[in-house]
Amino acid sequence: MQSRPITEPAPAKVNLTLHVTGRRADGYHLLDSLVVFADIGDRVTVRPGVSHLRITGPMSAGVPEGPENLVLRAAALIGAEADITLDKHLPAAAGIGGGSSDAAACLRALARLTGARLPDDVASLGADVPVCLLARAARMRGIGEEVTPLARLPVLHAVLVNPRIAVSTPAIFKRLVRRDNPPMPARLPGWHTAENLIHWLATQRNDLEEPAIAEAPVIANVLQELLATAGCAIARMSGSGATCFGLYPDAQAAQQTADALRRDHPDWWVMPTRLS
Repeated sequence: MQSRPITEPAPAKVNLTLHVTGRRADGYHLLDSLVVFADIGDRVTVRPGVSHLRITGPMSAGVPEGPENLVLRAAALIGAEADITLDKHLPAAAGIGGGSSDAAACLRALARLTGARLPDDVASLGADVPVCLLARAARMRGIGEEVTPLARLPVLHAVLVNPRIAVSTPAIFKRLVRRDNPPMPARLPGWHTAENLIHWLATQRNDLEEPAIAEAPVIANVLQELLATAGCAIARMSGSGATCFGLYPDAQAAQQTADALRRDHPDWWVMPTRLS
């Protein structure tokens, strides 16, 4: 076992597309999603010691420190004891995989700390945990367990916006009218530039966006605000919301947009980022 602390990033997960393609007999929905990760997120640090979870960071308020926390469930799954610090920077229940990415980072950190093997089945922790364990651009299918890494994806400049409301994923799926929507193409294109990728994304969907807006109308306001900003090529909701993203031609345009949105909506969580 390592004696020094091990820190792993837990990057925000962004669903550039999210197609709901069916529903299994057990009630779980089938998805087809193009997933990327941001250069911002939480951090998980593990040290040798008795199992204990400490929550720090600007988004720590209200995050449970008990056994229901996915980080502790991940530690139990890998069968390792450690002193764990979770530094929270991402909003909870926001459609950007905060808890799932935290759990995945904990698994990676504990594997490095103890030499333990990563579990074969991490989907028991949540549908987003398998792709978050990979933490790179991928196609996610099935109920989240089918993860195919993508060899190359152009970097996208984006702004993430959350109106600081938590939305319930089950409530969003309950409002879904159609559950057998078309998937993405069986073979994804080769995107050589960000412009190519953005043009293609405009032909795709997030099937949860409409039911999420019905559940939380402020999401529509966020999308409208993003589309009204200079240089925004596309605005879409990530996951089951309420975080939305806008895509921009360069880092400067993304930063300028973030500055303006923070000024106009100081109660919103707004972050410029790079997606890859």
